[in-house]
Amino acid sequence: MNWNESCLKALTQARLFEDSGHRTRFKELMDCFSGKPFFSKGLCKCMYLSAWDEEHFLILLPTLSHMSIGRDNDTNEMRVIGHSLADEQTDDEALIYRLSISYLDNSEFHIDENAHLSARTSYVLKRAQQAAAIIDQIASEN
Repeated sequence: MNWNESCLKALTQARLFEDSGHRTRFKELMDCFSGKPFFSKGLCKCMYLSAWDEEHFLILLPTLSHMSIGRDNDTNEMRVIGHSLADEQTDDEALIYRLSISYLDNSEFHIDENAHLSARTSYVLKRAQQAAAIIDQIASEN
C-alpha cells in the first residue's frame, strides 16, 4: 500500500474526517501533490487541516499549484505565506495558520493557556493533532 492509501485508510479508520467533503478534499490534495519534491509529512498534516473546509482548501490549493509550476523543492514559500496570513488575523484563525507552520517546521505547537478559543477552533485543533499523530506513525513505518 502506498503513502496515499495508507494515510487515507488510517485517517478514515480513526474517523478523523468530518464528512465526505473533508475526505474528498484531502484525497484530492494528496493525489495531486504527494509526488512533488516539496511533499513531506508536515505538508500532509497541513493538507488534512486545510481540507477541513472549502475556505482553507481554496487557500492551499492555488499555493501548491503555484509551487508545482515553479518546481519548488521545499515549502519555504508556504511558510512565508502562512506567517503573513497568521499576522493578518486577530482571532482563532491565526492559531490555525500557526499550527500549519508548526507542521511545516516539524516543531511543537503550543497554545497560550490564557487563549480564549471558540469551541469550533478547539475542536479543529484537537482533531488536527490527532491526525498529525497518525501521519507521524505512517511516516515512521514507510
